[in-house]
Amino acid sequence: MQMTPEEQGEELVEAFEMFDSWEDRYRFLIDMGRSMKPLTEADKTEENRVVGCQSNVWLVANVEPQGGENVLHFRADSDSTIVRGLIALLTTVYDGQNPRTILDFDIDSLMQRLGLDQHLSIGRRNGMAGMVVRIKTLAAQNA
Repeated sequence: MQMTPEEQGEELVEAFEMFDSWEDRYRFLIDMGRSMKPLTEADKTEENRVVGCQSNVWLVANVEPQGGENVLHFRADSDSTIVRGLIALLTTVYDGQNPRTILDFDIDSLMQRLGLDQHLSIGRRNGMAGMVVRIKTLAAQNA
């Protein structure tokens, strides 16, 4: 059974707590990004690009009917290793969820619990906000 965003968030919080330093947490994020399958060049279009990121970020959602409702599966990529890790974190939380669950989940609270609201540069926080807007826009389009 698919974990909820809250359950996924709890797992991420626990994983972050295993590391004593932010340097190690950043390495963990980078490893998350490296574990994602890269997008094809055909998916790296302007239509799929996330607005508001200093780095290039592309995000694609595939809609799949499941149990009488649609769920979204996300694929993403970035030309920045840390940003690729951040989008991997977001897709971990949101992947496989129905649009209503995506729209209702309080991602800001999770970012605070992870400490990302304090340890990312303003540019990266703005980029992360742009990624969340793109995910929620795709969810709203498929609600």
